[in-house]
Amino acid sequence: MIPSVDPAGGGPIEGVRQLRSALAELGVAVSVCSGDPPDAPCVDASELDVIALGPGRLKYGFNPRMLHWLRKYCTDYDAVIVEGIWQFHSLATWLALRGKPVPYFVFTHGMLDPWFKQHYPLKHVKKWLYWLVGDYWVLRHARAVLFTCEEEQLRARESFRIYRCNERIASYGTARPPDDAQRQQEAFLAAYPAAAGKRNLLFLGRLHEKKGCDLLLRAFANVARHDPALQLVMAGPCDPALRRVLFDIAEEAGIDGRVIWTGMLAGNLKWGAFRVAEAFCLPSHQENFGVAVVEAMACGVPVLISDKVNIWREIVQDGAGLAGDDSVDGTTAVLRQWLAMDRAERACMGVAAVASFHQRFQVQQVAARLLHLVSERDDDMPSSEANLSGEPY
Repeated sequence: MIPSVDPAGGGPIEGVRQLRSALAELGVAVSVCSGDPPDAPCVDASELDVIALGPGRLKYGFNPRMLHWLRKYCTDYDAVIVEGIWQFHSLATWLALRGKPVPYFVFTHGMLDPWFKQHYPLKHVKKWLYWLVGDYWVLRHARAVLFTCEEEQLRARESFRIYRCNERIASYGTARPPDDAQRQQEAFLAAYPAAAGKRNLLFLGRLHEKKGCDLLLRAFANVARHDPALQLVMAGPCDPALRRVLFDIAEEAGIDGRVIWTGMLAGNLKWGAFRVAEAFCLPSHQENFGVAVVEAMACGVPVLISDKVNIWREIVQDGAGLAGDDSVDGTTAVLRQWLAMDRAERACMGVAAVASFHQRFQVQQVAARLLHLVSERDDDMPSSEANLSGEPY
């Protein structure tokens, strides 16, 4: 269950796509129910078995068709997995499956991180209403609420005083990058020849306030003068208003000629961006997992991230990257630390990045863990319930 299969919406649908392939190798068939129009281009291009029920109403995505479909067909499935909260698809799952023998599980995808409460206090007041009448109960009655790492699990407990659910760490990951790195690199350089022969630092993902894109631009400006070969590639979809803000930052900092703006990339262009990158940068204020971080590691690209990316401890421990505070000074310090390393040290970090990917984040391992969790019966599942004050009513 997911609001949309459009990849422009961020990482969850890419995670679903990757898990579907790995689960298929384990004999599991996966269907995806979404609120997309049946004729939407993203549905045709998804390569998934998509049950597109048409868009809902309002930003909440209120969609009675989704509720009716679930009630009618949920028993055709062994389990239902909800991707994200705060929209109607999660509430519909809870309402439709009450009293049914089909268990459901919820990936929160970092949507309970206290960063949102701290930076959007008015929205958090509205979310309290959603929480009390909807999402608290969605999580409370799920067979398990799934987190990608311990950091996400611990932070999720800080957003609401009333919180009770059965927590499990399922991990998360992605597949190995496709072969033919040379062709991918050539495709990217053909589209963006300004990247040729440069020391490219790459941001790839949805350009959003929480991703720290403004921090990265200002930090890059602080170090760019030390090496004329340094260049920043900003790849991903972006809201027009934020795009104007970011363009203005680059222009005011005098680096607009050293930033390549690509928009959203896919296929060989996306992988080619990783292949030409010296390092991947994500100074995010809040990041549940960061699929693009792990994709960079799989390509042997060291990652320069903030300590608000929830898997930063594992990455630093494995020597696969560097982490700092989510501020201009913190991001600048990480870039300077990277630039102070010699070529051999940077190469060793690239090797460590690949090793860390295979050890922790390869999707086949994640799929096996998920299948194990989904296959557990209620009486087999050990209790790990978090309860921060009990029932709200």
